[in-house]
Amino acid sequence: MSAPMATGPLRSKALVLYEGVRTPHRSCGIALAEAFGRPSAAYQSLRRGGITGEGTCGAIVAGQLLLGELLGDPDPTGKVTPELRAAMARYLARVRTELDRGGVDSLVCNDMTAPWGEFTGPARHGFCTAVVGQVAQLVDETLREHGVEVAASPVTLSDGAVFDPNR
Repeated sequence: MSAPMATGPLRSKALVLYEGVRTPHRSCGIALAEAFGRPSAAYQSLRRGGITGEGTCGAIVAGQLLLGELLGDPDPTGKVTPELRAAMARYLARVRTELDRGGVDSLVCNDMTAPWGEFTGPARHGFCTAVVGQVAQLVDETLREHGVEVAASPVTLSDGAVFDPNR
């Protein structure tokens, strides 16, 4: 396992959105989509590894989708861009080597969350909150390596205050 990643604004925003303490809780995919300023509707299907828990961790898949949205060819008939191909390889390599999966080799949601008890319990929620933050940071760093910087916009909190992840 590598050294802990620094906390950047996008990671901070994703953590606030997923954790659900200062704002209403979002699913892992939606928290990541919102953190990166992307429309979130399709990311709903990533909740709990594709709803059933049997698919790849939704946060990891959200990272792949974000890279595709931000580095892919907008032409639906276009080929995979060299930037997207390189970024995806880099991101997935870093997921395999750096993402804290809690000692589990699998990337399947149910496998990763099983050691943390009840899916709705606080231990599992804490684990998944950390995963969302790590994925946000990996995506941000991968995008920056390819010259794409995404600004983290402020979030209105449940109490009406504003959280600015850039501060």
